[in-house]
Amino acid sequence: MHRFFCGMKAAAVTLACLACAVFLLLVLHAPVFPEGGGYEVYYGDSSSCLMKRTDEPLFTKLAGGVTGESARYAGDRYEEIKARFHARLLFEEETGGVKNYYLYSPDLGGGVMIEGYLVNLHIALGAEETAVGTPLIFGGY
Repeated sequence: MHRFFCGMKAAAVTLACLACAVFLLLVLHAPVFPEGGGYEVYYGDSSSCLMKRTDEPLFTKLAGGVTGESARYAGDRYEEIKARFHARLLFEEETGGVKNYYLYSPDLGGGVMIEGYLVNLHIALGAEETAVGTPLIFGGY
């Protein structure tokens, strides 16, 4: 009987470790902007990187190789997103009627150097929608 309980204990510990590993894998690959629409993931580290639109960002990210992502929201969501990520505004610019905010968030990590700043959150505010990306929004917005 002792061997049976030892075997059950070992199986339970193994199962618990496996569950923790799966949970950690899902947390590490969770979409950064899960409630956003028009989800895009990026492969590569420049504006010429491969971009893929997806309705299933979690499964796309689990496949590996994703270096950035972005999503779209209706309306002006700048303040909400900035607060959600505890981000600090580094600089801003306006181009073609779109206001671009370049921020750093300690919640996101990583980033790219732009104008001497480490940027890891990019928010583009247009007339009707907000696009947000990490580390940057690649492609059009």
